Amino acid sequence: MSVLVSTLWTDAPWQVQPLVRWSLTGAYLMVLMLIATYGLHRYWLVYLYYRTRRHQPRAAHDFDPLPRVTVQLPMFNEGNVAERIIDAACRLNYPREKLQIQVLDDSTDESARLAARRVASWAQRGVDIHYLHRAERVGYKAGALADALPVATGQFIAVFDADFDPPANFLHDTIHHFTDPGVGMVQTRWDHLNRHLSLLTRSQAIFLDGHFVIEHAARNRAGRWINFNGTAGIWRRQAILDAGNWQHDTLTEDVDLSYRAQMAGWRFVFLPQVTCPAELPPEINAFKAQQHRWTKGSIQTAKKLLPALMRSNAPLPIKVEAFFHLTSPMVYLYVTLMALLFYPALFVNMTPFENGTMSALVLGMSLFTLGTASAAAFYVASQKAQGRSVWPTVAQIPVLMSIGIGIALNNARGCVEALIGHDSPFVRTPKYNLTRVDSSGPRRAGSGRIIATPSIKLWMSLLEVALGLYVLHCAWLSLDVGHTVVSLPFLLLFASGYFYVGLSSLYSHWSARRPSTQLVAQAM
Repeated sequence: MSVLVSTLWTDAPWQVQPLVRWSLTGAYLMVLMLIATYGLHRYWLVYLYYRTRRHQPRAAHDFDPLPRVTVQLPMFNEGNVAERIIDAACRLNYPREKLQIQVLDDSTDESARLAARRVASWAQRGVDIHYLHRAERVGYKAGALADALPVATGQFIAVFDADFDPPANFLHDTIHHFTDPGVGMVQTRWDHLNRHLSLLTRSQAIFLDGHFVIEHAARNRAGRWINFNGTAGIWRRQAILDAGNWQHDTLTEDVDLSYRAQMAGWRFVFLPQVTCPAELPPEINAFKAQQHRWTKGSIQTAKKLLPALMRSNAPLPIKVEAFFHLTSPMVYLYVTLMALLFYPALFVNMTPFENGTMSALVLGMSLFTLGTASAAAFYVASQKAQGRSVWPTVAQIPVLMSIGIGIALNNARGCVEALIGHDSPFVRTPKYNLTRVDSSGPRRAGSGRIIATPSIKLWMSLLEVALGLYVLHCAWLSLDVGHTVVSLPFLLLFASGYFYVGLSSLYSHWSARRPSTQLVAQAM
């Protein structure tokens, strides 16, 4: 086949061949340079982290007396974890007369009864806890938070998603940073209840460690803006109101409110030493749904707020970092475009240099190093900063890159939907209440059955498998086209990512239709 394509290419009219060649070359180089630019920014974040790592945030002094706090627990059909998060909130080590708890339940299934019963049980024990149920899920999570704010009695608002398990001292470890009247929000670092459950959860844990340990810390300590992560943080009520309250015109209401609050003059604090454990999505379709929401919401927020931010009086370093922060999911779209260009790349000299020259090799390797090796430095640094062994992380880098590539098509769809203004509902991430793995297997309080994720369509999973076959065919062709054999490992990495994500998604689609199928089978 390669001979046939090469022959057709050689026989093309002379006036068409250069035009197509240079058009493809320009597109390919542009995609590579865009990926490399964001890769270079990751190197910058690692540098910024090490430059500021000794700048630990400290509260100016302690509150005396303690202020009143409202804890909000938004949930929707969270039967596996509803009771756990309610119990954890009620066991917070904080004066009862200063603590109000709101269970914001939009559930439409049996979990509503479970949550209401748990709330009633704690109320009988003297806890100031209220069950707020909405018949209409208007605005999804953002709508629930906004609707409950007028009846919240706290000066400060703590938010926990249903899959979190906040430690008892959470409020004492965070509230005193608000003695600085300019602080509008305090965010803590996520920990992971089921980190070691499977290859997928181990990879997700490292992804999130990079975001919190390196990215959040570097930005916050260097005076750049960060975002509330939707949970495991506390807001000053006035900061929410000054920013215009919760809004639901994006899928990342947390990022949206964060930037509006900081544009209104409020400062944020990130506490990496304070952790709040949560459950990672233990199966691939739940993970993809979460990533699609985060990706699409970030681009929606960029469209909504970046123009106003760029026109504001904010310092240039803040504007530059905000641009990279909010637009970074576009890399998934660029990776997908690069994969689609692999096939023509085998038959066209995709660099401005002749085949086989040292200049072409240096250009290709430089862009590859900026675009991909930066991820390795980023995630290794995040594990080293936590005192974990570096070598296991290094060994897992190919897996991390493969999964990141594998979900690129799913997330690229989110980017395109955001760019064209396509609306989609807020899709909650299914919760399983799976915790840790020991010699007896995964421990769980939920049913353990694979939960269907309707937002992940079967056709997308099939398309991921098809893209894996396409890239695998390109890898086979690279063996036949001498000057492209150097790209073989890179092509195999792409193919493995698409196959892993696509085939795992198909398995989850099939398993969700069989009630007897346990998640344990996929997790191990």
